Amino acid sequence: MAMNLRLRDDQQEALKLRAEEEGRSMHAIVLQAIDRYLEQEVDREGVRKLGAKYALRHADLLKRLGE
Repeated sequence: MAMNLRLRDDQQEALKLRAEEEGRSMHAIVLQAIDRYLEQEVDREGVRKLGAKYALRHADLLKRLGE
C-alpha cells in the first residue's frame, strides 16, 4: 500500500538530518518508527488486559487495601 506522509518543514528537516547521520533513508527510519509504535501498543494492550483481569479477580483485596 502506498500512502503520502505530510510532515511539517521542521520534522522533514530533522528526519533528513538524522537519516544522513545514520546513513539510512528517511523511508527506513519512518518504517522503523512505525514498527516500534505498533510493538509498544501491543505491549500496552497486553498490560491493560492483564491489569483488568487481575483487578477483577482481586477486587475484594484491592477494596480492603484502599480502606
